[in-house]
Amino acid sequence: MKGASHPTNDVTLSQSSVPSIRDVIDAVEASRRQFIKTGLSATALASAGGLTLGGLVNTVQAAPTPATLGFPGIGFESVPANTRALNVSQGGSATSTVDRITVPAGYTAQVFVSWGDAIMPGGTAFTGTASETAAQQAKQFGMHNDGMHFFPFAGTNGAPLSDRGVLAVNNEYTHEDILFTDGQNIAGGNYTIDKTRKSQNAHGVSLVEARRVNGKWSVVKSSPYGRRITANTPCRISGPAAGHALMKAKAYTITDTGSVATGGTTNGLTANGTINNCAHGITPWGTYLACEENFNGNFSSDSAVPTSTATEVGKLNRRYGISSAGFGVYNWHKNDERFDPVKNPNEPHLFGWVVEIDPYNPRSVPVKRTAMGRFKHESAQFVVDSQNNVAFYMGDDERNEYIYKFVCAGKFNPTNKAANRDLLDSGTLYVARFDANLSGQWLALEPDTIGVNGQALRDNPNFAGANDAEVKAKILIKTRMAADAVGATMMDRPEWTGARPRIGGFDEVEVYCTLTNNNRRGNAPTASAPAANAADGSTAAASANPPVDAANPRADNDFGHIIRWRETGKTVTATSFGWDIFAQAGDSITTKTLGSTYTGTANYQGNIVDAPNGSADYGAPDGLWFDPFGRLWVQTDQVGDGSGDFINIGGNMMVCADPNTGETRRFMTAPNKCEVTGVTMTPDGKTMWVGIQHPGEDALSGNPIQFSNWPQNQWAVEADGVTALPAGRPRSSVVVITKDDGGIIGS
Repeated sequence: MKGASHPTNDVTLSQSSVPSIRDVIDAVEASRRQFIKTGLSATALASAGGLTLGGLVNTVQAAPTPATLGFPGIGFESVPANTRALNVSQGGSATSTVDRITVPAGYTAQVFVSWGDAIMPGGTAFTGTASETAAQQAKQFGMHNDGMHFFPFAGTNGAPLSDRGVLAVNNEYTHEDILFTDGQNIAGGNYTIDKTRKSQNAHGVSLVEARRVNGKWSVVKSSPYGRRITANTPCRISGPAAGHALMKAKAYTITDTGSVATGGTTNGLTANGTINNCAHGITPWGTYLACEENFNGNFSSDSAVPTSTATEVGKLNRRYGISSAGFGVYNWHKNDERFDPVKNPNEPHLFGWVVEIDPYNPRSVPVKRTAMGRFKHESAQFVVDSQNNVAFYMGDDERNEYIYKFVCAGKFNPTNKAANRDLLDSGTLYVARFDANLSGQWLALEPDTIGVNGQALRDNPNFAGANDAEVKAKILIKTRMAADAVGATMMDRPEWTGARPRIGGFDEVEVYCTLTNNNRRGNAPTASAPAANAADGSTAAASANPPVDAANPRADNDFGHIIRWRETGKTVTATSFGWDIFAQAGDSITTKTLGSTYTGTANYQGNIVDAPNGSADYGAPDGLWFDPFGRLWVQTDQVGDGSGDFINIGGNMMVCADPNTGETRRFMTAPNKCEVTGVTMTPDGKTMWVGIQHPGEDALSGNPIQFSNWPQNQWAVEADGVTALPAGRPRSSVVVITKDDGGIIGS
């Protein structure tokens, strides 16, 4: 994810000699056609002129988009892009986009829940001034919501309800300037432990009971299912890395007034809290997976953090981006030494995991599942194949990182939920290698896997141990380094994964992944920016300047792309796959040319299929989700104010696409300087929730509404139609969308 509290893509660029994107595409043309032949008819392919980079651009359908194999069609027209020009035409500023959301004609959107709303017994209403204490924030909806899922309650006949359930929502990070009445105010001596605790309590996961009465959705604010899981919530650690020495951090007694070291260490089986939960996942047995992404930014220190490759912890810090500055915004270490990696060097190892949460049991303890690996988890998409094998597909959201698959050792039992309780503790973690001929390999991260240096991982100094159990634990704690060692393909920020439903005659195991951008792609390597992540795991996070390759074929990949693959034999246990690029995002009318520091063919226009051409342009794809009916929804994460490269594309948005033809329509545009992220539906498909994160990003404490006062400036009341929305500062929120005719969203 982007935002002020996340790493930027701003780097100094230098010239590189690389093959052009046209050369790469031409080399794999025949295989590309073979990959998608079950999704497009021969007639459609012929009319498209073959699947070249722009070959499908002129293949359009009259509205509505018709149903095709495993796809029910799109029944709405694209809404206009939210550009600065549009804002001017509506009487607004030429330096921003329109500060509201827009949905197609025939749809109604309403704010559902916002940062600071009460969601559990004892919760208090948001004041609009951010004067709430840490204790109050602990019972309110968290800040900067991201991935989410609706877990329906069961009716009397056991069928899932579409008017009542638990909405589980990640709260990824915080905007410290507006979280407090006067900002952090470190210089003024007013950065207190209560402020640190409030920030920590605004992180994590919010579980909200959602209920529809007389056609109106609202939060059940005193529900026993309402729950906050924060940066200090006790968690259990399970799986192969549990109890390892690297997982034994300093032990603290955590109270509202501080974290007091007890003088000992933990046993490596417990952890406190979950942070920077970005996208998410669910399991087929009905639990929620919170994925810890940019956890490194929450750690900082007033001393120099060791990053020497001569020590184990130093090398880990370097590879995972642990530094003294952190993201330069949290400063938790000043009041809570648990987040000081100099004073507490093993604490970072307790983050970067997938955390399993039972949304139906408020007393359950979250579990960090170490078998799924440690990296900047963006999401975890499950697939159950015809033999009840289950796998989870995951991206590591940083430039030049990897795509992973975890295959459970046991099979899914659809008739006994309890039998699946520990499926995530045992299995095989794989990392992907995408080959130029549009085939690929899943490389097992196991002790006996041979790395590119000809050495089994058990013999690699990074993972060597007394036995294979210890080797496996080290592989999982140092997952990035294991992927380096086996020669996985470095990708352009792998974010959300999504699996196409096997419905309507479509029976492939087909998985998609958004690759948001990478402006380091195609630059000349230097001593500090090598061409590849070193096989010995010593490369600093996000520092490499890799050449273009078949799976990442654009130098200066500002707009990103979406890749997809199909498992060999239609089973998740396959160790090989075929792949193609579903879409290259871009601006169809841009005049931007490749900078002098790059070589190769410029392509900032992409190949988005829309009608008229340019009507659904998007860039920086991030959120990605297939609804149960087979529609593909894509959400974007860029600067969000229609500036720079996005002057024509405008602000962030959500689009809907046909996975067979790629035809895309713009469904929703967003307020100023925000991200669109997180989407889920009721089982009947007639209600959709969509997340709006960090509206008005970059505002300072002296003027919180400098860039946005959303959602209050769009709606006077909450979704219940009664409760007034307080003004005073922008608020990350979840909106609820319904179709005016009561139909399925997107139809």
